[in-house]
Amino acid sequence: MCLAVPGRIKSISGDDPLIRLGRIDFGGVVKEVSLAYVPEAKEGDWVIVHVGFALGVIDEDEADRVLRDLEELAAAGGGFGPAEDAEQPVASDGDGT
Repeated sequence: MCLAVPGRIKSISGDDPLIRLGRIDFGGVVKEVSLAYVPEAKEGDWVIVHVGFALGVIDEDEADRVLRDLEELAAAGGGFGPAEDAEQPVASDGDGT
C-alpha cells in the first residue's frame, strides 16, 4: 500500500520546472520536496506528497479531510508502527548464535 500525505507549500526554490523544490509543511514538520510533477503549484498551495515528490495540487478542504482520516486511523491503531504481537528480531552476539 502506498501513502501520500498532504502538506502546504511554504516556499519554492529554482526556476527550472524539473528541479524546482518546495519547502512543505506537514503540520509543523518541514521537508524539502520535488515539485517536478506539479509545475502549476505555488506558495500557499496544498500538495499531496509521496516519497519526496509532490504528485498533485489539492484544495484545503481535501487536505483537511485526508489529515482527519489519517488522525482517526492512527488513533484506532491503524497500522502505524510495529504490531504489538509482532515477533521481535533476536540480537546476535556476532558469532552466528
